[in-house]
Amino acid sequence: MSVVSILLVILVGYFLGAISFAVIVARSQGIDIFKAGSGNPGATNVKRTLGAKWGNTVFALDALKGFLAAGWPLLAYGGDNRLAVIGLIAAILGHSFSIFLKFRGGKGVATTIGGLLALMWAVLLIGLVIWLIVFYTSKMVALASMLFAVSLPIAAYFIHGSEDPRFYLGIVLAVLIVVRHRSNIVRMLSGKENKF
Repeated sequence: MSVVSILLVILVGYFLGAISFAVIVARSQGIDIFKAGSGNPGATNVKRTLGAKWGNTVFALDALKGFLAAGWPLLAYGGDNRLAVIGLIAAILGHSFSIFLKFRGGKGVATTIGGLLALMWAVLLIGLVIWLIVFYTSKMVALASMLFAVSLPIAAYFIHGSEDPRFYLGIVLAVLIVVRHRSNIVRMLSGKENKF
């Protein structure tokens, strides 16, 4: 794992992540996503604002960013999980702090899901089951997303062990996703969080 390969993986991951499909799709429909709904440039806000078709399209495209960012290093560098982990983290940071949006962005859940599909599908499956249970009982995407995030390092620990880079990825993702949902936490505590 050379410095050049690390830098390449970071750059590709970041710029993949920095492409904001929420902004692109919303703009194509005449909407400024920063001024609509919650103001968040992510799939959930697009779905609330423009409907399921466009929201699901953004979700799929954001997931594809994560899948590519984690997947291409696995192919190019002989299945090196360390580089794939670095690529995914770079993509999530690009999505959340996009250079094209003055370092604003979405919360990174869809991008995370795409990357986890490439890196550790079993951990992802456990997380998605938790997401579905929490969402359908609470009707709150943010709460489901945060508990999904918290499940990642726990599931990775039991499936891959504490020495695997994917366990540490789970910890980083959990922190990133929960921190990105801090405004939702404030709204939940005050009883003002949006529900579907």
